Amino acid sequence: MLAFILRRLLQSVGVLLAVGLIAFAMFRFAGDPVNQLVAPDTPYAERLQIRQSLGLDDPVLVQFARYAGNAVRGQFGNSYQFRQPVSTLLAERMPATLELAFCATLFALTAGILMGVYSALRRDSVGAKLVQAISLVGVSLPTFLIGILLIFLFSVTLGWLPSYGRGDTVRIGWWTTGFLTVSGWKALILPSITLGLFQMTLIMRLVRAEMLEVLRTDYIRFARARGLTTRSIHFGHALKNTLVPVITVAGLQLGSIIAFSIITETVFQWPGMGLLFVQAVQNVDVPIMAAYLLLVALIFVTINLVVDLLYTIVDPRLRLSVRRAA
Repeated sequence: MLAFILRRLLQSVGVLLAVGLIAFAMFRFAGDPVNQLVAPDTPYAERLQIRQSLGLDDPVLVQFARYAGNAVRGQFGNSYQFRQPVSTLLAERMPATLELAFCATLFALTAGILMGVYSALRRDSVGAKLVQAISLVGVSLPTFLIGILLIFLFSVTLGWLPSYGRGDTVRIGWWTTGFLTVSGWKALILPSITLGLFQMTLIMRLVRAEMLEVLRTDYIRFARARGLTTRSIHFGHALKNTLVPVITVAGLQLGSIIAFSIITETVFQWPGMGLLFVQAVQNVDVPIMAAYLLLVALIFVTINLVVDLLYTIVDPRLRLSVRRAA
């Protein structure tokens, strides 16, 4: 197991180095950073001095080594737009994005698994057909349209929920949370459903397909022949074996939720990292763009590593194959 983890860690480091090279290339080819730091009428001598102070005259390999070293320490330079360290800006916005991603993932997993199991066990019922129709709507409609429709229905028409913002938050150290206020919970509902609906439909359809496949296997027939209860067969045997591919999809979708929360945060003006990235793109704020790219890559790599480890916990056959490979 230790050798398996070390191999995965080495692969993760390789991926992060490749993404870091791409992020570094953004600095090289997205325009001259000096133009973003000084006024248009700044003299050439002052521009040259700034280039030398930033190390832009050094060889490319030296610049990349310096950039990678700073990135490992969490230093991504200063934002051109906000004139603040990028790490500080990301730390301020990270709690909002992570709380939104957590609620969206919880909604997608809970609703997706329950609806998938129900539609598999009662596949000919009216409720199962209704669930299938909802899944088609969730897959077909784009995220921004779902958000606008929810705002129109629950905010504009009914006036039940806020249409933008994060609500009241409570600061606990450097972390700000909306979980401790009523307005914070209300503000989370619509963006969480919007962000998690597509992932929910994927999980629901996957659980349904896997559940139907598992229910046709020989060991399920043997379990029925042994006289086990229906509840034990469905949830103790069938659902447990269905969760192996669900873990992969759920893990990757969690990374996707964090990475692609940009649209949802823009629609609801959610003050997270996605909205910060959109503002950076609009103002060609390369340090924020590069740092966001590296952060998303780190999240995906970490989630993939955790999913690989969960595989070996859920499926005993994988533990045996890992031992043989070691």
